[in-house]
Amino acid sequence: MGIRYHWKIEKVIILPFGALTIFHEDLNKKIKEEFWIVIMGPLFQIVFTLIIYLFYGMNDFIYYSLIILGFNLLPIFPLDGSKILNLFFNKVTGFKTSHLLLIMVSILSIFVLLWQASFSLIFILIILFLIIRIFSEVKDHESLFNRFLLERYLKKYHFSKILKINSMDMRGMKRDYGHLFFDGKKYISEEYRLKKRFDFKGRL
Repeated sequence: MGIRYHWKIEKVIILPFGALTIFHEDLNKKIKEEFWIVIMGPLFQIVFTLIIYLFYGMNDFIYYSLIILGFNLLPIFPLDGSKILNLFFNKVTGFKTSHLLLIMVSILSIFVLLWQASFSLIFILIILFLIIRIFSEVKDHESLFNRFLLERYLKKYHFSKILKINSMDMRGMKRDYGHLFFDGKKYISEEYRLKKRFDFKGRL
């Protein structure tokens, strides 16, 4: 699906709970494209598991595959469940708020997982990996939002839907939308607002 939408694959990391594909793409890619890329991982695993079940019946491989599928759908960054949830957040609120919500849900889910799960070495290693990735997202939150804005400033995206923001606050900017900002007197374009941020005359 990544190839179908011409997304650039940077690397694939093999982990105990599956493979993590890292794409080198814009944050402003269409939500629809990212949804199909994200959802194809779990869908492929479901289909593959069903095929094995039809030929060999219930066995340890099926059990292991279902555990991995369920774990991968947890809303914890960077699992597929968190990516699907993030796309939902992106549909209903701004990019910056979406990322903050995802971080909070990930942290809460980690605590629930620690409270419910039985511990083993592999479990501890996976949890440590997830915690490191979550704190990496916390550390990179502002730079991620700045990258989101800078992409729009440099690449001049064209969107069919326009969202009016009744202030000059860019934190309400959403994916899949162009924006108009109210400066107190009139609405100004997204391009002009971004220029004021990145031309070093406005606040960086």
